[in-house]
Amino acid sequence: MSRHGRYLPEAELEPSEEERLSKSARKRAAHAAQALGEQLINLKESDLLRLPLPETLLEAVRVARRIKARGGLARQKQYIGKLMRDLDTAQIEEALENLR
Repeated sequence: MSRHGRYLPEAELEPSEEERLSKSARKRAAHAAQALGEQLINLKESDLLRLPLPETLLEAVRVARRIKARGGLARQKQYIGKLMRDLDTAQIEEALENLR
């Protein structure tokens, strides 16, 4: 029995891959995802539609284009970065290279 009186199976005690990364590595990944998101914001709509993006990310990029307030845009970029962290960004990066 654990210290707090509840039982945790061994599988739940194993750290996930994300938890094993250092805080610095997680921050670098978050900044990279946000930077990629900023590139998406700066694309033309026709180029954006060519990319393999989920609808939620596509809509978040469109919203970011309409935001004029600096603070609001910064928060939207962070949100886009958060959405990007859940995706395989290699496909998106490759598609961006093909557009250039």
